[in-house]
Amino acid sequence: MADSIGPGLREQWRRLAGLPAGKWLFSRVLGRHVPYTGNLGAVVRVLEPGHCVVELRERRRLRNHLDSIHAMALGNLAEMVTGLALLNSLPDDTRGILTGFSIDYLKKARGTLLAECRCEQPLDNSEAEHALTGEIRDRGGALVAVARARWLTGPERPA
Repeated sequence: MADSIGPGLREQWRRLAGLPAGKWLFSRVLGRHVPYTGNLGAVVRVLEPGHCVVELRERRRLRNHLDSIHAMALGNLAEMVTGLALLNSLPDDTRGILTGFSIDYLKKARGTLLAECRCEQPLDNSEAEHALTGEIRDRGGALVAVARARWLTGPERPA
């Protein structure tokens, strides 16, 4: 597991989210730290302890041969939203890592999508596994995909 990122996430969000284009800027900064996820071009719209909403606009580079958003882009989006909801809610001296992931694709994903995850906030940094659900909906509110992510959290490594 990597070191705790919760404090840095909270600080960057606090500094940037209220600025004009601040949520977009926060999402770009996040993408520099997590380049694979940054390739999505998604924008974090809500980031609170235990709750995250991420918006993804359909673009040609995300499409598959069926002219819809590629399945792995949806998986990446779901991992992003579950990770942000949990990691942002961790105590300062806690770290986390994804240990399992599955996703069900319910319909073709087209247009602008919203991914959302809500989770319980861990009370301490003891080692624990967290089962989270991320839902992805289209602009009309139809459920496009549901992901289940398992995250392992625990104490930061001693310095």
